[in-house]
Amino acid sequence: MRKFYGVTLKNPLMLGTAQYPSPAILAEAFKTSGASVATVSLRRENGADQDGGQGQAFWSLIRALDVKILPNTAGCHSVKEAVTTAHMAREMFDTNWIKLEVIGNTDTLQPDVFGLVEAAKILTDDGFEVFPYTTEDLSVADRLLNAGCEVLMPWGAPIGSGQGINNPLGLRSLRAHFPDTPLVVDAGIGLPSHAAFAMELGYDAVLLNTAVAKAGDPAQMARAMANAATAGQLAALADPMEPRDMAAPSTPVIGKAFLS
Repeated sequence: MRKFYGVTLKNPLMLGTAQYPSPAILAEAFKTSGASVATVSLRRENGADQDGGQGQAFWSLIRALDVKILPNTAGCHSVKEAVTTAHMAREMFDTNWIKLEVIGNTDTLQPDVFGLVEAAKILTDDGFEVFPYTTEDLSVADRLLNAGCEVLMPWGAPIGSGQGINNPLGLRSLRAHFPDTPLVVDAGIGLPSHAAFAMELGYDAVLLNTAVAKAGDPAQMARAMANAATAGQLAALADPMEPRDMAAPSTPVIGKAFLS
């Protein structure tokens, strides 16, 4: 099991906390899945509600989950906005972990990789442990690592799309080029099979939200996602066979009885 800034996760599922039908269903999804990390947007907290309001009620619920908290800079479109949000999140959630998002396109929610690298450098220099939401581009990955990031979180598909893994070749290349770096497929996963496939590629965790929160039974889907991610992880560790172009009999023909 790979470590994320010195932390070993017991479960390869990282789960978001937005869009659930109710706080009780959110809590049940975490309970049934055993997800090890909860991602939280600062925008879910209302600064005006700090004295017993909805923001504090939500934060109390998150703390009760007893998981690692990963605040994010969701919705930020500039370096300044992302850095400011990260500092506010560190103060509020008392953690140096930050999922760094700098959005470059409003339709696809694709990362602004130029702003991402700049913001990552600023934050790592200030003591943050950055989890950058990025693309599968190898040169961008290099720049993020040089900026001080120790984890990379390439997208599988656009956020909330449920398309799965759009570029398996790109994700395979990223894994091959950075064998010792913790890698997380973040965004786009819609089905347990997508989560399993991501882990079969050799990734260390998957991060998802919408596929669980918007399911008819979020708790059941969360458990399915966790089981699939674990199965994919075990498959990768088992060193699976390579696919063949031709059939190969599983039963040997040597010693087979032939009728005369």
